[in-house]
Amino acid sequence: MAQTKRKRQTKHRGNAAGVVESRGRTGRKPTEAEKTGKAATPKLTRQERLEKPPTWLGAFYRAMAAAVLMLLISIVLLKKPNEAIALFPIVLIAYVPISYYTDNWLYKRRMTSKARQAGKAGSK
Repeated sequence: MAQTKRKRQTKHRGNAAGVVESRGRTGRKPTEAEKTGKAATPKLTRQERLEKPPTWLGAFYRAMAAAVLMLLISIVLLKKPNEAIALFPIVLIAYVPISYYTDNWLYKRRMTSKARQAGKAGSK
């Protein structure tokens, strides 16, 4: 006679208290990166991100976010969506260079400060 109930694929896992303990990893062996906890594409730390020079694309994305926020606020405050939408490209065009040059100024300031600290550490 054919079996009506599917057989269990794995053993019941549990102890006398009813707690199910995890079996751990089964299957393929972990790679070296997985063993050490480092991903294939590591995320940059905050310090590494700050050491990268600013880009126009990054400034554009930041300006886009600010312009969208400005659009939403102006729609709420002006109560005239047409005027708010007309203001959007003007704000975007103005914010891109402001964002880039502010980032550039902060980057240069950070790098000169870092060079000064490296110079002090090297002279000791």
